[in-house]
Amino acid sequence: MLVKGNKIVNFDSTVIRGIQGMETPPLTTVMKFFTNIGSTKVVIVLCLLIILFLYLVLHHRSELILFIVVTAGSPMLNHALKSFFQRARPDLHRLIEIGGYSFPSGHAMNAFTVYGILTFLLWRHIRTRTGRTMLILFSAFMIIMIGISRIYLGVHYPSDIIGGYMASGFWLTITIWLFQWYKDRQSKEVNSR
Repeated sequence: MLVKGNKIVNFDSTVIRGIQGMETPPLTTVMKFFTNIGSTKVVIVLCLLIILFLYLVLHHRSELILFIVVTAGSPMLNHALKSFFQRARPDLHRLIEIGGYSFPSGHAMNAFTVYGILTFLLWRHIRTRTGRTMLILFSAFMIIMIGISRIYLGVHYPSDIIGGYMASGFWLTITIWLFQWYKDRQSKEVNSR
């Protein structure tokens, strides 16, 4: 299988050595912080806050539905992919203990999904180039740091993280495309009246 091929194993080993080679107690604290931000409990709280913001502040019902569909669908896709691939977690140097299958990373998928859809939704309401640049930089930083934290802490292979980003990217692309198609169709119907 692709996730067990020699090239992937060599890639994973090289990246793991590089990232875990930077281990220090302060950096471990930082990485545990980012891994906690990507945890299911924190993501649920974050999603509830975003839902409240979309509903109370922006008053966009269709965007609220999109956000719920995207963030609820991502863990289901992750579970299905983990069950299909059934890849064991790395057993090299773990700084935290966790069970379950490894590929693709649920934390990576959560991060890419939540910060990706948040960027898409907020982009439309931020008018300045500086604001949009800050939005992209913040989202990219959170996505990358949550992914790296999982490698650093020894609970995921780098290919698990990349696989999580790719799966989430695919899911986001499909849902956003359907959303845009629906919105375009809706506006054409309004204009034809």
